[in-house]
Amino acid sequence: MISTEDFNSLTRISVNMIQEVSMQHKRYLYDQIDWQARLICIRGAKGTGKTTMLLQYIKEHYKDLSKVLYVSLDSFLFQRFTLYDVADYAYTHGIERLFVDEVHYHKHWSLYIKNIYDNFKSMKLVYTGSSILQLMTAEADLSRRQSVYDLQGFSFREYLVFKNRLQADAVSLTTLLAEHNDIALQIKSQVKPLEQFNEYLTRGYYPFALEGTKDYYKRIESVMNLIIFQDIPLVEDISFATLQKARTLLSIIAKQVPLQPNITTLCREVDATRDVLVRLLYLLEKAGLLLLLKKEKNNYKALSRPDKIYLNNTNQMYAMISNVNRGTLRETFFFNQLQAYHSVIMPQQGDFLVDDKYLFEVGGADKSFKQIKDLPDSYLAVDDVEFDFGNRIPLWLFGFLY
Repeated sequence: MISTEDFNSLTRISVNMIQEVSMQHKRYLYDQIDWQARLICIRGAKGTGKTTMLLQYIKEHYKDLSKVLYVSLDSFLFQRFTLYDVADYAYTHGIERLFVDEVHYHKHWSLYIKNIYDNFKSMKLVYTGSSILQLMTAEADLSRRQSVYDLQGFSFREYLVFKNRLQADAVSLTTLLAEHNDIALQIKSQVKPLEQFNEYLTRGYYPFALEGTKDYYKRIESVMNLIIFQDIPLVEDISFATLQKARTLLSIIAKQVPLQPNITTLCREVDATRDVLVRLLYLLEKAGLLLLLKKEKNNYKALSRPDKIYLNNTNQMYAMISNVNRGTLRETFFFNQLQAYHSVIMPQQGDFLVDDKYLFEVGGADKSFKQIKDLPDSYLAVDDVEFDFGNRIPLWLFGFLY
């Protein structure tokens, strides 16, 4: 049971955080969520801005804060009571909507969410959790009850918008392929895209880049360690020794990206069995630390060896690698931006096959169609150009898809 004193403490924290959040900019996902749904799950890696989005929604839509409550389950207060206790008390004291952050910190969280949904039918619930949640087998099946959304890091477009350098809407992939020249010229009239693009590649993927870049890479390293040693064990039954192997694996991959893995060699270097190694690769992918490129679409029920491994984003590369290869940087950016809303697999020719239709080769300004010549729906994603023609598309424009 929760005491009135404890509930009042939660309320004070909630009100303070809501009042202090900035409303200047909202993440791309904000307007895509059906906020009227009764149960909403928002997943995302650490540092992508889930908390800010919840607080912004409350601040914008609830003038009477006595009707809403925000709680974060990483608070020490939840060692004394459960989420269900809080929901029960809130429901009987007029709370209409409960916003729950970092749900994976709470043991048996899915059972509590299910019981809150079933027992308090007039209360709406929004909760956030690690992006790893989709891999775990939850104790309670919430799939038929909830609407699920995934939050990525900044796209290049969002980075420019949040830095107050540009006002531009996202474009669909089909529109981009057909109208890229006009789109590029419109953007070029407002900013110098290549200059800003290089800034984004080095220090623009995580929203905390807006707070300053002095300790940016240290913060990225801290986020990565928290994901491995804190988030993963909260949602997966995994030993500390295996988590250390995950950190070792990430370091090995960082030195060799893009890596076409030899599983036997990696197993020996990490001191892990094949099954453990492949499981770690997929955990690191879903945790937002790796990108795994395969010749077929992902099937998490039958984990198979990936054909190529990248770090998740270009900022991680600069945080972990002393000499970043420009070719790898280009491919990592393209893969990262496309995989947010499209299927991306490894083709027989070219670098990436998107949505089982569009074939892409990624390269510098002098890149030719030699490797994908005469293939249907084939395109070049070209770096170091502000605009181009035909099926040659500036690489930076693929940062405008969300």
